[in-house]
Amino acid sequence: MPPRPEMPPRPEQSHKAQLDMFVRKLTAHSPLPLSDQEALLALPYQYRQLAPNTTILREGDRPQVCPILLSGFAYRYKLAADGGRQIVGLRIPGDPLDFQSLYLRTVDHNLQTLTQADVALVPLAELEQLADTRRSIARAILVDILVEASIGREWQLNIGRRHALPRLAHFLCELAYRVQFSEPQADAQLDVPLTQEQLADILGLTPVHVNRTLKTLEQEGAVTRSGRRLWASDINALARLCDFSPLYLHRDNAA
Repeated sequence: MPPRPEMPPRPEQSHKAQLDMFVRKLTAHSPLPLSDQEALLALPYQYRQLAPNTTILREGDRPQVCPILLSGFAYRYKLAADGGRQIVGLRIPGDPLDFQSLYLRTVDHNLQTLTQADVALVPLAELEQLADTRRSIARAILVDILVEASIGREWQLNIGRRHALPRLAHFLCELAYRVQFSEPQADAQLDVPLTQEQLADILGLTPVHVNRTLKTLEQEGAVTRSGRRLWASDINALARLCDFSPLYLHRDNAA
């Protein structure tokens, strides 16, 4: 009798496995007992598949759920009165997308998918109950918020004081460092899922200036381009161009 084919995992099992990345992200900077990790994995949630450029939160919303990014990329942005956009944060797989709504009632920015994305929508009331009853989880949530604030300060320095070349190189180093930390099996050559217009909105530059800067990085062998695709192909070269230090990412905090 031929062997029975293995049954594919049920969707909810597959998504639960992806939630492991979220727990690993928290434990990377905040040690959590196994019982707390299991409590996080047992949180109820709704699974959603979102297309690129889907709005997740709007400024002024009062959310009832905290989205957890299971796959894909998302970004926070603010709009000026004249319609100009500033991207103020980039979120990667494993990131919670709205811890702040545990403590602040109204959303003060917009949140949108950058690529196709899978999210788990966790009720804020359930997450709040865990934070109220489990001190280690409350601390992990606080540390995650503080690390995101630290990244925000580095972005402010990047835009305000670095010239275009080290500014772009620094952002690409950060993105590569964060992705490779969250996904150790990720390729050493990072596929950057951003257009020149989006990079401009992150870096406070014009798309034309971004294009010129990418050409220089390409000549240095630090990035590779093909059509509209961009790869950070030599992270060490990028790091040398901007004197990159990952200190502000606080990856040693768990120690």
